[in-house]
Amino acid sequence: MSKRVYLDTNVILDLLGEREPFYYSIAQVATLADQKKLQIIVSPISFATVNYFLSKFEGILVAKDKLRKFKVLCEISSIDETIIEKGLNSNFEDFEDALQYFCAVDSGCEVIITRNAKDFKNSLLPVMSAEEFIKSIS
Repeated sequence: MSKRVYLDTNVILDLLGEREPFYYSIAQVATLADQKKLQIIVSPISFATVNYFLSKFEGILVAKDKLRKFKVLCEISSIDETIIEKGLNSNFEDFEDALQYFCAVDSGCEVIITRNAKDFKNSLLPVMSAEEFIKSIS
């Protein structure tokens, strides 16, 4: 079974928004997923947030098209009552980060990829940037 990696919203924005200087390393992660060498897991919250920001800068049609293409590469985690309860009762400062974390755990992910590792200081999973992740598997 391939490695299961969880993508935080900010790295999805880096990928779909082609944000420099972060695009190249997260594009490498996406390429590995396309080659079936790893499985990308993302939250439904990330889809909504990325759509919001991409729509503002690139328009609604472009945003939805990019998300449709991205969806082919990833699995969507579930957010249910248990995830909400865990998030509400966790020691994460930010509720959205707590939801992301518990989605990653619930989905059996081995690592969280983000540009804001400090947001996941309470994580029991390894937390890395896309660049760090690519270096770790090379």
